[in-house]
Amino acid sequence: MPAPSTKSYTAGHFELMIDGHKSTAFLKSIEGGGVKANVSDEAVAGNTHRVKHMSTVDVEPFSLEFGMSGANDVLQWIQGSWNRQWDRRNGSVTHADFNLKDSVETEFYNALVTETTIPTLDATSKESGYLKCKIQPETVLTKKTGGQLKALASPKQKLWTPSSFRLNIDQVDDMQYTNKIESFTIKQSIKKFYTGAGRFPQCEPTKIEYPNISGTISLAYADQLLQWQRDYVEKGKKDKNAQRTGSIEFLSPDRKQTIFRINLFQLGLIQAAVMPSTANQDQIKRVKFEMYVHRMELDGSGKLGFE
Repeated sequence: MPAPSTKSYTAGHFELMIDGHKSTAFLKSIEGGGVKANVSDEAVAGNTHRVKHMSTVDVEPFSLEFGMSGANDVLQWIQGSWNRQWDRRNGSVTHADFNLKDSVETEFYNALVTETTIPTLDATSKESGYLKCKIQPETVLTKKTGGQLKALASPKQKLWTPSSFRLNIDQVDDMQYTNKIESFTIKQSIKKFYTGAGRFPQCEPTKIEYPNISGTISLAYADQLLQWQRDYVEKGKKDKNAQRTGSIEFLSPDRKQTIFRINLFQLGLIQAAVMPSTANQDQIKRVKFEMYVHRMELDGSGKLGFE
């Protein structure tokens, strides 16, 4: 069998551009953006065979995983989506070969942010932290290109790890000692409208879904949390303190700088309970908690994240 004359493409050479400039200094992964046909299956009179044909088409959303370094523009895009100030963006995804020569480019238009996933925040983590988000374009165009890719990772990505965080809740001061917050996803629903002779649907944003927040804290710092549980869950006390405000701060490694903050409004406690115990185990006793959130807000009217 003769040796192949064309080199394969490496999955690690790619670049994302939004509105003509790089969206982030370090993009870990990207997938999606394909066009998928929807097939209609119809019966014809008494014939036993069914007729299949293409009906509408959909654009698969792009899934991005990116670092904090240079991600200001993407964070501001997410911030606007949460504040119902929807901003439609245009951009492109370029894939290159071993020599970083552009090969295929997918242009996308009128994209909306539909999901943002915050990674698990764990005080014992040593890994770099990445945010994930999905963007839904209305239309895409895939074409061959012939340029040169110059995407480089930034060393500043190492400045944030999932261990650098702080949870704040009004009147529950010891929540700053929370050691873990489970990953959660904020979802922006959209409605697709097929109108006229258009090949692709028009996407319109609808409701935003805010998830519950769950995590763990040492029993030694859980007195105020357990009192909240006794007053408003077990006894059913009803007053203005049943719901609180709070925030999750994403900190620099020295914990002196807040990179950005997620403000939490109308927090309500669902449950706070001591975690299972096992004999002869040398482990810190912890309390697991879960709270509902009425609304979240990405804090910062100016630049967010690292430069």
